[in-house]
Amino acid sequence: MSQWEVFFTILGMAVVTLLCRAFFLLPERELPMPRWLRDGLRYAPVAALTAVVAPEIVMTQGHLVQTWQDARLFGAAAGLGFYVWRQSLLGTIVCGTAVMLVLRFALGW
Repeated sequence: MSQWEVFFTILGMAVVTLLCRAFFLLPERELPMPRWLRDGLRYAPVAALTAVVAPEIVMTQGHLVQTWQDARLFGAAAGLGFYVWRQSLLGTIVCGTAVMLVLRFALGW
């Protein structure tokens, strides 16, 4: 590719990205949306986060974890337990990470 092709490709991608993200900001009034869609969009961030995190916990290099001796499983369970107990996001992260690191470094999992 020449430098001009690269430049116009990047410029085109920037314009498409800007239009996609600014589409909801351009109208002066709120866009009409069915109630069921508005209710469903409330769960979109949780669904996206679950779709990213869950495979990282239960899969290794595209295959399901074959053994129960995986520090990620216990770290996720400990983090979930801490969140149910205290409802603290920072505590959940610290607890899950601490359990995972202890199992990885102390037991070699």
